[in-house]
Order: sequence, then C-alpha cells, then structure tokens
Amino acid sequence: MAEIKTVPVAAHWGNYLVDVDVDKDAIINVRYPGYDPNPSPIGRSLKDARHPDCRIPQPMVRAGYLDNPTWHDRTKRGKEAFVPITWDEALDLAADALKSVIAEYGNESIYGGSYGWASAGRFHHALSHIHRFLKLAGGYTASIYTYSAAACEAIMPHLLGVDLYTISLEGPVWDEIVENKSLVVAIGGMRIENTQVNVGGVGAHFDRHWQKKAHDNGVEIVNISPIRDDVDNSIGSEWISIIPNTDTALMLAVAYVLVDENLHDKPFLDKYCTGFDKFLPYLTGSSDGTPKTPEWASGITGIPADQIRSLARRMAAKRTAILLTFAIQRAEHGEQPYWMATVLAAMLGQYGLPGGGISPGHATAHVIGYAGRRLPPFRWGRVEQGGNPVKNYIPVSRIADMLLNPGLEYDFDGKRLTYPDIRLVYWAGGNPFHHHQDLNRLRRAFTRPDTIIVNESVWSGTARHADIVFPVTTMVERDDIVCGYDQFLTPSRQAVNPYAQARSDYRVFSGLAGRMGLFDQYTEGRSEFEWIRHLYETSVSRAAKTGIDLPDFDSFWASEGIDLTELLPEHESMFEAFRRDPVSNRLGTPSGKIEIFSEEISGFGYDDCPGHPVWLDKDEWLGSPLAEKYPLHLISNQPTSRLHSQFDFGINSTENKIQGREPMRMHPDDAAARNIGEGEVVRVFNDRGACLAGVRLSKELRRGVVQLSTGAWYEPPADEELPENHGNPNVLTRDKASSKLSQALTAHSCLVDVEKYTAPLPEVKAHKPPEILWNL
Repeated sequence: MAEIKTVPVAAHWGNYLVDVDVDKDAIINVRYPGYDPNPSPIGRSLKDARHPDCRIPQPMVRAGYLDNPTWHDRTKRGKEAFVPITWDEALDLAADALKSVIAEYGNESIYGGSYGWASAGRFHHALSHIHRFLKLAGGYTASIYTYSAAACEAIMPHLLGVDLYTISLEGPVWDEIVENKSLVVAIGGMRIENTQVNVGGVGAHFDRHWQKKAHDNGVEIVNISPIRDDVDNSIGSEWISIIPNTDTALMLAVAYVLVDENLHDKPFLDKYCTGFDKFLPYLTGSSDGTPKTPEWASGITGIPADQIRSLARRMAAKRTAILLTFAIQRAEHGEQPYWMATVLAAMLGQYGLPGGGISPGHATAHVIGYAGRRLPPFRWGRVEQGGNPVKNYIPVSRIADMLLNPGLEYDFDGKRLTYPDIRLVYWAGGNPFHHHQDLNRLRRAFTRPDTIIVNESVWSGTARHADIVFPVTTMVERDDIVCGYDQFLTPSRQAVNPYAQARSDYRVFSGLAGRMGLFDQYTEGRSEFEWIRHLYETSVSRAAKTGIDLPDFDSFWASEGIDLTELLPEHESMFEAFRRDPVSNRLGTPSGKIEIFSEEISGFGYDDCPGHPVWLDKDEWLGSPLAEKYPLHLISNQPTSRLHSQFDFGINSTENKIQGREPMRMHPDDAAARNIGEGEVVRVFNDRGACLAGVRLSKELRRGVVQLSTGAWYEPPADEELPENHGNPNVLTRDKASSKLSQALTAHSCLVDVEKYTAPLPEVKAHKPPEILWNL
C-alpha cells in the first residue's frame, strides 16, 4: 500500500491540499480546501510542477559564454545551446562576473531585475532575496512601479496624496455596495478571472459570492468595455460597448452633462477639492473651443449620445461606485482615465460615502473590493532588503530603452534622469519575455549586456536568453508562510523534494554571498526554516502591538490555514475620515484636498500630461489613420487559465489551447470577412511582428476588437521572417511610454490585422527544452 501524505500548499491563486505518493515522491492529486467557496482551477496545474521538459535540472551556461565569458557573441542569446555544469562551477562563474563588473564599471552597471508574483511566500520571495543580496554587494540599478499599473501608480499620489495600493484598499467594498444598492459603473469591466489571484496569496475567493449577492439585491452594474463578458454574464449587467482607449472621452462627456444640467455636487467640490475652476473651462469648451458634449464623445467612443446622457443622470441620482481596471491605463496617455475618474467621483460628491467613490484596480486582484474593511493593521514579517547605495533607477517598463540607449536623458514624474550603461543583468523572479512589449525589440536589447544571470525553475523565454541559469525550486518543493492582504494565514509546506538539482533562491544567493565575503550579513546565521520561524514570530510581535493575538508558530504550522477574520477589526476608510474632517484628516497632496488641477504636474510642462485631465489623440486606436492598414484593435488581457506565464505548461493552461497555440477570440463578422472559421490557426500581424494563434469565435467582443491573452511562452522562429509560433501577443504590442509623467507601458494601444495561416503548421516547441550539450 502506497504511503500518501497531504500537505497544504499556497500560491498566488489560492490555497490547496496536495496529496503526495511518498514512495514515488510525486503529486497525485490537488484538492480544494472546504473554506474556499470559489477555488481557482489554476491549482490543477500544480500536478505538472515537475514537468521534465520544462524544468531546468542543473546549472546551465550558454556554450559561447562558457568558452569565453569576456569575448562571447552576445547575439547568440536565445539561439545557442546550453552546457550543464556543477553548482560550484556556476556559482564561481557568476561571482567572478559580478566582481569584474563592479570593479571595472561600478555597481550602477548592474541591473537587478525582479518583478512581483514569483512566490506568494513571505520567505521564498525572489524579489526580496535578489535585492537584499545586490544591496549588500554595493547596490544596483533598480526599477520603480509595475507593468500592471505604472500610469496610475504615478498619477494617483498627485491627485489623492497616497500611493495607488492604499487608495485601492480604501475604496468601495462589496458589502457596502450591496447594503447601499450602489450603481456600479465598471470601467474596463470586472473580470471574475482576474480575481482568481492576489499578491501574497488568497485564502478564499469571495468574488462570485459578492457579485451574486449584489445581483440578487438589485444592484445595477454597468459594464463599460469592448468585451461583454468582462462582467460575468450570470449577474445580468448592462453592457456599454466602447471603442478601446476612449474611456476618458466618455467620462468627460458625463462630467459635461453633470455641469450642464446642474447635477454636480458644488458644496463637495468647494470643501474637499481644489482646481475645479481651472478644469471647467476645458470641459465646457471655453478654453479650446470644443465643448465635451455627449455628441462630441459619441464620435470618439462609439456610444450614442443619449446613452451617455442617461448614464450621467443615473450616476447623479444615487450612490455610485466607479470601479477601474488596471487595463484601461495600460494604454497611450493611461494617466488620463484615472485622473478623469477621480474628478468624476468628486463631481458626484461620492468620496467617503459607504459604497461610493472610486476603486482603482478593482477586480484586478482579489483583495481589491472583496476583502472588505477587515485588513491586518500591522505589517507581516518579511526578508528585509536594506538600503540601496545606488540611487539611479528606471521605470520598470523602460528596460529595453535603458539597454539600447545608455547615457540618454529622459523625463519621469518631474525629474530628468539618465539611463545607465548596464553591463550585467541579474534576474530572479519574473519573465520579461512574457510581460514586456515588442519582444523583438527586447530581444535586440538583450544582446547588449556583457552577462545575463537568471534564477529560474523552468525554461522560460528569459532563461533561454541568459548566459548563466541557476535552477530554483517551486512552491511545492519548499516550506513557507503565505499571508497577503486578505484575512488568511497559511502554512505552505513542502510537498515533494526539489526537482533534480534545483535549489531555493536563498541557497543560490547564500552561495554567491559566500564567494563575495557577504555570507554572514546575508544569512544572519539562519537556516531556511529558522528564517520562516523568525518571520512568523516577527509577525506575532507586531500583531500583538495592535491587540491581535496570533497562534504560536507550532500550532500555526500544524494547521491547514487560519481564517483571521474575527480577529481583525473593521477600520474607517481614509476617505470616510477625510469627509468627516478634511482639516484633521487632510490628504497628502500639496493642498491637502483632492487635486482636480495639479499645480505640480502643470509645472512639469509635459505636453502629454497637462495640469488637469484631457482627451489626447492616440497613435494607435480605431480612430487613427493607422486603422486603415490595421483595422483590428488587440486587447492582450490577462489569461483565464494561469497567472501571467506561470504554469503555461500545466494542464489548466494546455487544455485551453487550440492546436497547441494560445486562443484568440474574434467576432464572427470580423472572422467571416477574412474567411476564418472556428478553431483555425491564424497569423496576427502588424509592423512590429507576427504570431500564430488559434481562433475562437465570440459575439462577446465588439466588432473590430480581437482578444489574445498574454502568457503563452515565447517561441521565436528560427527564421525571423516567420511568425512567433505559440501565440504571444507581446511580439505585436508597442514598447512606447504612456507619457513623460509615468513612462508606463501602452500594451493596449495596439492595432493589428488577422489572416488565415495557410502554410504548413510548425511543431510547437515552447514547452520543449533548448538544445543542451550533455556530453561536453
């Protein structure tokens, strides 16, 4: 009889019970805990965590780099075979490269690339470990903001005085929306698939529960999106089909109606806001000769003027929650829809009213809106990174610009910065060949550094473009604590042994630290499990100072997870406090109020982000001249079957593919015009590149819009004239900044065309390993 053990394992997409055949050291089943009412099926892919074709079995070095680390051909990255070497050889090689670069060029020449989502755990958090190590080693060029939300990360502190994520957690929550029967205006929708995930884990998914409860209690939900099922069809929302990238024009027209019909809340604007008098001439057209009427907006958005007027009146007539996805700001001038929504909520006087106001990033992660007001009032223990001796940094999505243009000056949020000359890139936790735009350009950029080192568990696009690859463990191969921004505290226990020679990031950086004389500082003398206990006990101490008693470590570790809801007090939101007393609870803006007009931003003198929200024309949208050549607008949203590119090789992702490729949804009319049928493989293309995808026909999309989710592992062809083979939309998206204010990405400003692919279909090899020279 086989010995079966069951252990709790936690990921960004939920908590699971993993059944393991101890004798075979194999996961045989993944089950959902009883306390999760809507568990994410992404967990099914944990069974494939040890996929032999995708996992990296031991340290690998690109053949040309191994032959000569100084004079190798960098253009062969992503094309050349790898050579397996021992851990000691690999650690020595990487340490020598780091020491050499620091000695010759200084620490600013190292780019420490690590980008969220790698691990939900508090200890095995790749971002913390790479940054801690590099800071101890003298520092590195870092990045700021995220691919998800950089435009609103930059703009919101100017408008409301705190960081975006604080605002997100202080906005309207669903129990208040239901109680007040708020009108929900979801700009960009509120895809239930996005709420599968949460940074730092999600103990239980209450998204469907609250949406159904809202529907059953008569809450009206308006879905403003080019995609109908961006709000789940089962809850009966009203769909306002909008041309992509035109949300700002719609909101300006709603604001115009509020003023024209005297429906705006003048007392609120006078008491709690500043700058409305400077915005009003633009809105009415007295400053530029163009009143922002519903008729004006209709020609831009494709929404009938009468429908815009009706929406404005409905929003003025009752409590209104304006929910904003991050997707709407991943576009040209992405700051503007967030700024205009901030102004619109102020004109309605909704801030600080239960169930009213704005919710930035709503339904982009589970915690935003669904976690309620019971959030931990203390900071969980974490691996502290320390200060960075290097002060230079870049906006996160400007990586290719930095590598291709060392020494170039550029504007960013009121500052004039200079791209450093990067000689070494070290990446741990993340896959830029998933989340960056214009991957053909990124591939060229990755030929510039002298050395690229990557910690990775699988043969992702980034690992394939590295010189030195350290194989690291996954969440099923290590112990950790998972406690994010919701009410759950979960032990994530090791289910199986590390795959082949894989080691944790902690062990990798401990080995490098030892070679650089930093072992004691980096490890602080603790083993991995001693660190886990230390972080937990730090959390217990911090919680106790707020009156919350957490269980002792041994009791916690023996459990399958703890629901802290009853231990956490409800808190007054910052907007409720501000509304109650705007003097004592002033915002962190220069005026202490909501800034409809920002003197600070105006002073920057940016032509692409002036001092108040405006409609700015776009280079790529269905109203631009380029649409004559490329008449389809590409929406590259988040996938339903995985988190970003993680576990793309897992069953929950692969069973969703069409002929081995990522599915692309297309309106039947657009497909018929091109003689394309359901399930056929097509070539999606523009001037930047092309990829193959499998077609799903759907009337859930607005005509002229196609939807190809991100996350299919990048598979460039051997012949650059051929399309990418697996359906990665980022060979099509543009690597151009949203504005000088944020330097954010503009992935959703992307025009393409589609044609049936008639050539013989090449084999999909995205989930096969690169060439490995085992016999050298």
